[in-house]
Amino acid sequence: MVCLGNICRSPLAHGIMSNRIAELGLDWEVDSAGTSAWHAGEQPDRRSAQVAMENGIDISSQRARQFVKNDFAKFDHILAMDASNYNNILQLAPSDADREKVSMLLNYTYPGQNRQVPDPYYEGGFSSVYSMIYQAVDDFINSIQ
Repeated sequence: MVCLGNICRSPLAHGIMSNRIAELGLDWEVDSAGTSAWHAGEQPDRRSAQVAMENGIDISSQRARQFVKNDFAKFDHILAMDASNYNNILQLAPSDADREKVSMLLNYTYPGQNRQVPDPYYEGGFSSVYSMIYQAVDDFINSIQ
């Protein structure tokens, strides 16, 4: 799960995915990162943590980190929150096979539309973004199973 700073959207996606795979008994590893290092080491934004907690998900133990090239070797799927992050991730991809691992999260709900998860700071709000991500995570899980 990748966004810009790894304090709003991607921690929510990380928490939602972790919660859903635990509920479903799946043995998957989930992590999140940002394409920038601006917030490295910081906890998720308090509003992301609050909306997650309101939905029974605790993301307070997460810490922001920057997406690194080694993530391609570690993960089978890399889900970007918006086009800017998608393109930044692709620039780091060492191979075509690695580029194929990258997709826009909302394409699992809206195939081929390349819709972006809005930055809740500026548009959409944290509750709306939570709902959007939750649906996309479920759609992703269903596409894999």
